[in-house]
Amino acid sequence: MVADGIKDGPAMASADLGMAIARGSDLAVRSADMILVREDLRLISDASRLANRTLTTMRGNLAWAFGYNIAAIPLVAAGVLKPLIAGAAMSLSSVLFVSNSLRLRSYDPAERSTS
Repeated sequence: MVADGIKDGPAMASADLGMAIARGSDLAVRSADMILVREDLRLISDASRLANRTLTTMRGNLAWAFGYNIAAIPLVAAGVLKPLIAGAAMSLSSVLFVSNSLRLRSYDPAERSTS
């Protein structure tokens, strides 16, 4: 739900996703999950696409982390992989997560998806 008025606050609070325009009432802004700082309603679709891309990135990072841990922990426990090497690989894995997440900074709303 997108709103900017006082009467919209309860509806926004109960919605799955509430968006308020920054110049709206204080109640609407406090009830919102997301605040649009510009009064351009076209930003709603851009925000939705960015949120979906963020969720996809988070899921990819989690899949990588679970996969790495499921593979590495038994190898370390069996003595096949030295703990020092596993620790270094974990640090590299963290760098990869951050690098993957930083790709979101290059999000360009002008690239409208056709899907």
